[in-house]
Order: sequence, then structure tokens, then C-alpha cells
Amino acid sequence: MEQLSYKSHLNKTLRLAYPVMLSQLGHILVGIVDSIMVGQIGPSALAASAFANNFLGVFLMFGIGVSYGITPLVAQADGKSDSTKIIRLLRHGIILCSLVGLLLFLILYGTSSLFPLMNQPEEVVALGTPYFIIISSSLIPLMIFQNFRQFAEGLSITKPTMYITIAANLINVLLNYLLIYGKFGFPELGLNGAGWATFISRVLMAIALGVFVFRFKQFHAYRPAFNLSKIKVGLFRPILKLGVPSGIQFVFEVGAFAMASIMMGWLGTKPLAAHQIAISLVALSYMMATGIAAASTVRIGNQIGARDGYNLQRVGNTSFLMSLVFMACCALVFVVFNKFFPTLYIQDKEVIQIASALIIVAGFFQLSDGVQVVGLGVLRGMSDVKAPTVITLIAYWGIAIPASYCLGFVFDLGPEGIWYGLLIGLTVAALSLFFRFRKLAAKKALDFMK
Repeated sequence: MEQLSYKSHLNKTLRLAYPVMLSQLGHILVGIVDSIMVGQIGPSALAASAFANNFLGVFLMFGIGVSYGITPLVAQADGKSDSTKIIRLLRHGIILCSLVGLLLFLILYGTSSLFPLMNQPEEVVALGTPYFIIISSSLIPLMIFQNFRQFAEGLSITKPTMYITIAANLINVLLNYLLIYGKFGFPELGLNGAGWATFISRVLMAIALGVFVFRFKQFHAYRPAFNLSKIKVGLFRPILKLGVPSGIQFVFEVGAFAMASIMMGWLGTKPLAAHQIAISLVALSYMMATGIAAASTVRIGNQIGARDGYNLQRVGNTSFLMSLVFMACCALVFVVFNKFFPTLYIQDKEVIQIASALIIVAGFFQLSDGVQVVGLGVLRGMSDVKAPTVITLIAYWGIAIPASYCLGFVFDLGPEGIWYGLLIGLTVAALSLFFRFRKLAAKKALDFMK
């Protein structure tokens, strides 16, 4: 097998990663634009948006994680040129992701009745509950979109998803303007308007990518997958075997940030609003880093399918390096513009001051955040999900959350203390996942030589 140089791996991974990164950018910009436009209404609406989105994010990321089980399986089958298996993966992915989206919505709808018990400001619960129900329903079309997306990415086709996501984001901005503020005869729905804009844009995303996969000439061989009558229950198992642990990994991480959001609510409406500003910026860099992770999953999966241990190690090392460089640039931007970014969301001076301090802390944990997300991606490409799940559980819930509580409340460091705890947990996860990859990649290389 050809032993490619690091430069060649960098070019291959970058070509695959940048459309995914831009897709993720468009995906997360939906939430950021919502926060900026809702912030013009006032701190209460922004805090309500923060509470609803952080709570929803735990379930959303679980669903996305389940869909991630499709990509490495498609990539490995593609590495073996097994089109029959690819057809089965697409067919069962359509049904599985649709059912997961529906199940998540039903769970979230029922959970919304518990909001008054979470010790949040009354105005936050009152504004956030109806908005939460609306955006929860958008998980159904989002999961359908995710199925087609992960299938296409598994075949190293990433640009169509990028174009569709960017177009949907522009539609979301327009609908926000019309429905939040009641422009051009549309009803003035406030925060709920942002929710309906998100729902409509996600429906359009699902339809557009589904039509593309069905009609695109390069996918014609896989059209039999749309015959959903040929279902075998046992074929859901391989997707779930990878997807559920991947979803749980995201739940542990995003859940830790959601718990941090709840702790911010204990400090008041303004710290919670400031937390939402900072977390939306962190989510921006994080989701773009997941583009590198997604590319690494596909490329690692291809090497596994081809039994190429030498390039397997180089693909992983290249992905970690790309992540470090990208997140270092993000960290620099956060530190330099920490006082500017909050002014894009809100004009309340106290909120801006708190958010500026949190953005500095966010700058420090960019490197750890980038390494840990790529670590999960490369290990997922190797079908290694159980040990990473344990690592994320310990790092976020065994270390990050207790540290956040102690630093924020016991040592009275307030909002910054809560974020220092998150920094500690992310760093532990990053180091553990990096060394896990190094160990497994070396073992695979030896196994493939036998």
C-alpha cells in the first residue's frame, strides 16, 4: 500500500473537512443568530433562550450522535467497495433516524412540564417553555437530515450538505426578522418566532438533502435503499452499537455544559444571559472542529476497511494537528475580541462585563476542546466507542461538574469558577482520548501486518 506523506494526508483531510466545517458553521449559526436577534428583546428573552437551548442541546446531540453511527460503517463499506452493505445502511438509517427524532420530541414535550421545578427565574420559565416545545419538534426533520448527511459524508461527499445548510441558515435569518419583530405584516411572535424560524428551516433542510440523495447521479446505485419495506431488525444493531455510545458521549459533554447553565441560573438572570453569549461562541468553534472530527472519522474508516495501518496512524496525527492549529486561532480571536463579541448580542453593561470574562476562559479551553472532539472522531472511525464513553463520563461528570460547583460556589468565584471547572474536565478528556488513539492505532498497525 502507498505510504502517503503528512502533506498528502493534510490535503486529503482538509478537502473533506472544510465543507463539513462550513456546514457545521451554518448549523450552529442558526442558534447564534437566534441569540443575537432575541437579545434585542431584552435579557429575560435571551436568558430564556439560553435555558431552553442548553436543555434541548443534550437531547439534540444524543440524536446527532446516534446518526454518527452511520458514517464509519458507510466509510468502511466504501473502503471495501461493498455497495450492498451501503444500500442497507442507508435504508435502515432513514427509518432509525426518523424514529429517534420522534422519540426525542415526545420525551422533550413531556419534560417541559418539569421546568418550574428547576429553580430558574420565573420569567425565564414563562418565556422559555413554549419556545422549547417548538424547537423540540424541529428535531424530527433535523434527524432525517442527519441520516442523509452522515450517509453522504461516509462516501466522502460533503459539499452538497454545506450548500443546503448555508441556504437554510439564510432562510432562518429572514424568518427570524419577520416572525420575531412582526415585519411586513407577519405576526410579532417574539422568542416563539425564533422557534418557528428554526423549525421551518430544518424542514426545508431535510427535504432538500433527501431529494439530492435520491436524484444525484453518483448515488443512483443506492436508490433501492428508499424501498423501506425490506427491513431486517437485526441490521439496526450495527448502527446503534456505534451510534448510541457516540450519542451518550455527546450527552455527557453537552449535559455538563447544560448543568453549568442551570448553575448559572442559580446566580441570576444576567449571569445566565452572559453564559448564553459565551457558550454560543464556544459552540461556534466547537462545531467547526467537529467538521475536522467528521472528516477524520471517514478517513480512518477508509484505512480500516483497506487494512492500512501505516496511513491510519498518519491520518489521526494529521487530524489532531489540524484541530490544534484551528482552535489556537479561535483562542486568539476570543481573547482579543472578548469585550466586543457581547455587544453584538445585548447592550446591558453588567451582562457584557460577565460575558467578557467568560470568553477569556473560553479562549483557554479551545485547544482541549478541539483535541477531545477529534479524539472521539478518530476513535469512532476505528469503531472504538465504549472506552471513550467511559472517559467522557469521568471527565465531565466525575471531574468537570464537581469542580465547577466547588470553584463557583464553595470558593465563591462565581460565573468564572463554573467555567474553570469545565476547562479542567475538557483537558482531562483531551489527553485521555489522544493517548487512547495512539495506543489503538499502533496495535492496529501491527495486526494489519500479520
